[in-house]
Amino acid sequence: MLGALAKRGPDGHGIYAWDNAVFGHRRLAIFDLSEAGRQPMLSPDGRIGVTFNGAIYNFTALRSELSARGYRFGSRSDTEVLVHGYDAWGIDGLVERLHGMFAFALWDDRSQTLHLVRDRLGVKPLLFFVSGSLLAFASTASALAAGGFAGELDPHAIAEFLEFGFVTDERCIYQGVSKLGAACIATWRDGALTVRRYWSAGPQQRERVPFREAVETTEKLLLRAVELRLQADVPVAALLSGGIDSALVCWAIRELGADVTAYTVATPGDPWDESADAVRTATELRVPHRVLPLTAQSAPTIDDLIAAYGEPFACGSALGMLAISSAVRQHAKVLLTGDGGDDAFLGYPRNLQYLLAQRLARTLPSGSTSAWRAMRGLVPRVGPLRRAVHFVDYATGGYPAVINVRDGFPFYEQHGMLGERLQSSMLPFRSLHPSLSAARRIMDDHLDFEMKTYFFSEFMTKVDGATMSHGLEARAPMLDQRLWEYVASLPYDLRLHDLRLKAILRDIARRRVSARVAKGAKRGFGVPVQRWLTGRWRKSFEQVFGDSALEAGGWIHAQPVLRSIAALPDGETAPDQLWYLYVLEHWVRKRCASQPASFIPETVRTA
Repeated sequence: MLGALAKRGPDGHGIYAWDNAVFGHRRLAIFDLSEAGRQPMLSPDGRIGVTFNGAIYNFTALRSELSARGYRFGSRSDTEVLVHGYDAWGIDGLVERLHGMFAFALWDDRSQTLHLVRDRLGVKPLLFFVSGSLLAFASTASALAAGGFAGELDPHAIAEFLEFGFVTDERCIYQGVSKLGAACIATWRDGALTVRRYWSAGPQQRERVPFREAVETTEKLLLRAVELRLQADVPVAALLSGGIDSALVCWAIRELGADVTAYTVATPGDPWDESADAVRTATELRVPHRVLPLTAQSAPTIDDLIAAYGEPFACGSALGMLAISSAVRQHAKVLLTGDGGDDAFLGYPRNLQYLLAQRLARTLPSGSTSAWRAMRGLVPRVGPLRRAVHFVDYATGGYPAVINVRDGFPFYEQHGMLGERLQSSMLPFRSLHPSLSAARRIMDDHLDFEMKTYFFSEFMTKVDGATMSHGLEARAPMLDQRLWEYVASLPYDLRLHDLRLKAILRDIARRRVSARVAKGAKRGFGVPVQRWLTGRWRKSFEQVFGDSALEAGGWIHAQPVLRSIAALPDGETAPDQLWYLYVLEHWVRKRCASQPASFIPETVRTA
């Protein structure tokens, strides 16, 4: 298991065993680079042990509080506050005080109790396997599989992957393995497991404040969040795209007087390339800046993508993150990013569309949903009318109507690609029924769905997997819990003030960076894998599906897949679904071709 995690922790490893528990750790040294900071870390009497991934940003304050209570510290590491903090406050009191990103396991040998804890926004991953009186845990599914703690592939997880290009936090690609949810504590005692949530940023009430006050408060919270994340005993760098979020992080770094270089990934000649905007932003901010070109020839390979993630993962921009992580790691061990700004401050165009649909829904009379269904077929769905039809769908049907227009998993059904093992697969959210009541709460439903899927399972996974596979720690100030709690309390129309996407951040950018950055349109951090699929990778695609491991396993029919790619001209943008299949085919070949159907040892299966 430690071998499978070696790239995530290249600076050392350790194992410690009690009578009924064994902890292992691969170390990425950020605080206290000496041997005093090695893990697993124990209390002086050996009763409490911790293995920990992440960073506790307020550890110096907690250390001072614990020292005042008589606790003595033998390191300058943030890990040690977990050991003494648990002894002083118990698991709930400790977690309540933590400000940071973390996944940790804590064993109390006296009470024979294990606690597994994941941070509030799920920045750091934590998975576990339970069988009888045995529990195993790790940071990745591949580490659990390497230790023998994984079952066969889960057909429901495969279906999820084909829908989204990733497996959500609700499932794992292996049967028998679970993911600890964000903001959750799992407690294991006497062979019984309980899981509970300890925090929620969900708005119990919307705080109505003047827009100017929201801007000023956000700016202060952002500066503090960046300041906390600059703490390290190793060099720190920043990621700069052409957008607002990373520009504001770099502005805050400059304001705080830190000596940090910003890095940008460029895809020369591609419409998605935003390096020119990033260069202008760096010039306006007067920050050190380097551009790293990424082409189809120089990009990380599919094999690199498979190796970096414990499950199949088909986020194309992960190739960019892998490239920049590899380059930045030569100069720094901590990377500040702008991740989370679009999610907290509502930066996606669909956010505005759903807000307007919700406003309309709240003016419509009952019966509007059935009335629209009756007349919908009379409206031609071409050009602008197509978008108008979908908008009325949302205003009369809510988020179920949004899901109905997604082409995800149904694409494979429509093209006859599903094998017998997926013929009966069903995604529960696709069975939801449109209604006017759903339309009147579409914003809440939309953000809840996005958090449970894309936010936790794509965005968080992408950055953690890419950076940690190169021994680089990513930190996202926009994911600061204090900032997130504040922004989540603000009404949607305040975050979309004057119908502008992430209006609060735009206002800060206008005053602190430039009007150009503030007015910039939302552009994703993309890598054009769909065009590479019909270009440089076409031959590879045809070869792997000419002798498909997925088809041999009963998951798909390969001929419809080959016909679909053959119908696309060179350089045409392929459907996302073909890219997902390409990644899954490679993952299955690499991870499963040489492994038995079940990896669980007989001693575990019969425990």
